[in-house]
Amino acid sequence: MGAQGAAGQADMRIVGGALRGRRLTAPAGRNTRPTADRAREGLFNILAHGSAFAGFSLAGAQVVDGFAGTGALGLEALSRGAAHATFFETDPAARDALRHNIEALDQDDRAEILARSVTMPGPAPRPAQLILLDPPYGEALGAPALTGLADAGWLAAEAIVVVEQAADQTFAAPTGFDTVDSRRYGAASFTFLCFRAVQA
Repeated sequence: MGAQGAAGQADMRIVGGALRGRRLTAPAGRNTRPTADRAREGLFNILAHGSAFAGFSLAGAQVVDGFAGTGALGLEALSRGAAHATFFETDPAARDALRHNIEALDQDDRAEILARSVTMPGPAPRPAQLILLDPPYGEALGAPALTGLADAGWLAAEAIVVVEQAADQTFAAPTGFDTVDSRRYGAASFTFLCFRAVQA
């Protein structure tokens, strides 16, 4: 949930799973750019039904939502069966909205907010099977975030990574990550990767 994009905050909701239809709050202003409902639905449909993800399941998964903003991506994952989500967010206003959304959806026991950059995440308490990154459009922070997460033990073997960026941006995956799919939804694009590095 990057910064400095279009507001796109009207009537934002969880689009699938047990919390489907529940509203999400975004902070006022343009510093937080929530992922559009349609794009979010497309992302999770690909994870659920895409041929490249036949062995992947959200059920019981550990999830990282980096550049979390309102937490829409991570909360969507929880709604669809993930066990726990860790949200990285440095902006205080976005963190307040994120905290409100977690509490309003009664997800306190399945969510943790870390007030630091996902590019410097610190040691992982447990590895995650799904990493969702929505850095500010125009800022090349996706690859540094993946490198930081991998170095700190946040990625399980064969973890799936989704990087959202502007449709006219290109994404160069760091060493250890294979691109397995890419899709475009309006002004946004998603790059899907698999973490192939050998775990220690």
